[in-house]
Amino acid sequence: MNFVDDVIQKFPFSQEAVIAIDGEGKREVFCFSHLFARSLGLSGAMLDRGVRRGDVVMIMVSGRIEWVVSMLACFRMGAIALPLNPQLSKEDLAYRVTAANPSLAIGESDYLGNLPDGIPTFDMADLEQIFDEDIAQATPAKVADLDPEDPALIVFTSGTTGKPKGIVHSQRYLLGQAIQAQHWLGAEPGDLCWCTAAPGWSKSSRNSFIAPWLRGAKALLVQGRFDPATRLDIVRQQEVNVLCQAPTEYRILARRTELGPTPSLRRMVSAGEALNPEVIDDFRLATGLEIADGYGQTETGAVTGFRPGESVLRREGSMGRPLPGIETRVVAGELQLKVDTSPTFFHSYVDGRRFEGEWWPTGDLVTEDEDGYLFHEGRNDDMISSSGYRIGPV
Repeated sequence: MNFVDDVIQKFPFSQEAVIAIDGEGKREVFCFSHLFARSLGLSGAMLDRGVRRGDVVMIMVSGRIEWVVSMLACFRMGAIALPLNPQLSKEDLAYRVTAANPSLAIGESDYLGNLPDGIPTFDMADLEQIFDEDIAQATPAKVADLDPEDPALIVFTSGTTGKPKGIVHSQRYLLGQAIQAQHWLGAEPGDLCWCTAAPGWSKSSRNSFIAPWLRGAKALLVQGRFDPATRLDIVRQQEVNVLCQAPTEYRILARRTELGPTPSLRRMVSAGEALNPEVIDDFRLATGLEIADGYGQTETGAVTGFRPGESVLRREGSMGRPLPGIETRVVAGELQLKVDTSPTFFHSYVDGRRFEGEWWPTGDLVTEDEDGYLFHEGRNDDMISSSGYRIGPV
């Protein structure tokens, strides 16, 4: 298997894949042909710099097209993509370098300067030359024939209450996003989807472009930090159909902005913590839409969620039901996931440790109503929530 063969090359090359808006507001449309050609060239340059199948490549790029291309180049050659939030401190980066031992770092020059010495790098100027078709390029890497259990991606947890954990996801994680893409995110062919999570978060790695493409939709990338004053204007101007935001972002929009109609929007989703009923009510009144909550962990991927067509009314605060095919149980109040029913369950920690049990204990305490909808009631450890993401200790 290979994401490039199994997904990218199944689309007409003229089909729009990503709409990117840079920090100056410039809008650019990228078709699958652009992404294929650029990732092809980048894979050759990476090969020329010594990157091989199974090597880790750090990606320190904000919400711009080079992030997507770098991820695709890794998928093509079987390298392990490690996207990171570019705002990490030098200490945070040093910890991740020690843990993951990257063979190459791709990023914006300001961020690359914070890395420890000795790591080969490509900055944006290097990528511009690599993408230049008038310059002779290295021979591209072949599309690797990968096993479903071969590593594809590393995502680090935030580590607010302890050292961050590096979570290794296998190739099956990529295509395994099809379940939540259909039954929670709710993308449809031709839709424009905007997942606002920054690179480095697990939600961005799966929902910024992978999940939309698995449904025949296209992705919106917007460079820059969250600005409540412009967020819904962008939704209206770009005619976004599916919006995926952190709970904190919905709360800020409801509190600080004047909500109003968003004609193109037909689906709003959120995950990380329960949304306040009044926030859901505010968006329902202003847009005619309900925010569909969902639940998952960095280790598990999406587990539960409100499905398209299901009403949230009188279930505000619920994280939905288990997604199709995913089996859960509640033991002594704790939600547990049957590992072999989740195609997105993690492969291992970055240090090689694996979970060998049949049921994954999430550590989340829940109650279940008579219709099978789950409600989060707290944690059985000292996990905290920060900016809409659950964060636990090692």
